Amino acid sequence: MAPYIVRRLLISLLVLLGITILNFIIINLAPGNPVELFIDPDTPRELIQARKELLGLNAPLFTQYIKWLGALLQGNLGYSFSSHAPVLHIIAERLGPTLLLAAASLLFGLLIAIPIGILSALKQNTKFDYLMTGFSFISVSVPQFFLSLTLIYVIAVKLHLLPTGGMVTLGYEGDLRDRLIHLVLPVLVLGSVVAGKKVRYIRSSMLEVLKQDYMRTAHAKGLHAFVVINKHALRNALVPIITVIAAEIPILLGGSIVIEQIFQWPGIGRLTFLSILSRDYPILMGLNLVAAIIVLLTNLLTDILYSLADPRIKYDS
Repeated sequence: MAPYIVRRLLISLLVLLGITILNFIIINLAPGNPVELFIDPDTPRELIQARKELLGLNAPLFTQYIKWLGALLQGNLGYSFSSHAPVLHIIAERLGPTLLLAAASLLFGLLIAIPIGILSALKQNTKFDYLMTGFSFISVSVPQFFLSLTLIYVIAVKLHLLPTGGMVTLGYEGDLRDRLIHLVLPVLVLGSVVAGKKVRYIRSSMLEVLKQDYMRTAHAKGLHAFVVINKHALRNALVPIITVIAAEIPILLGGSIVIEQIFQWPGIGRLTFLSILSRDYPILMGLNLVAAIIVLLTNLLTDILYSLADPRIKYDS
């Protein structure tokens, strides 16, 4: 396993380098630039060019990238064009809330999807199975922004049960209960989408396993149904389930852009939205780098979990 992990990490470094090159080119070729965005249109061109020179935007793209890459190798992601704060500190402050939101949403979605998926497989073609299939299709089909606004209007505005947005209430910073209350609505939105998609995958995977000969053998031995389902069926169904769960992590991080903006959640999703509006190249490059690292590490972790779920899978050769 160790040689495989080392080999995968080395390959990931090359992939990461290619991703940074593409991101740098795409970001810098996008229309507009951060200088003209914040400077009055009547400002003399000489002053605009001087500002571009100060930020290093007049240099060729290749030179700008090499300079950025050299700073990255020293642990420096540069400074924000708009706030002039270190990009690393800005992202570090926003990464925690996003990871909290994504982890809570994923956990909430799986706690719903796994038991429902298993029961749907065991009760195939029953009313319960059809009902859960309908729930799955509806939760995936309803746009997240529409569901978010509906929950805000009904639960927060009309019923006054939960706050409309934010991560904490002013004056209650550090209060765990207050943070959990603010977490409910965005987790309901993201978690319902996760649950809707994963119910069908888990159901299909379980149905495939339940048809295998060793399942009939386990039942013939007189084993309790709970043992047969959880020890034999679920573990053998985990490999495809792990795949779709791992694929959900970067989707959650990317999908949180809309949710964080609607609920005013101070994470990297909202930071991405604001950075795009302000053409803040250093922050966008830093965010893309973090996203790429998370995706690559998630893929590596997925492969490791494969071998733990199914001992027949080996990576040593």
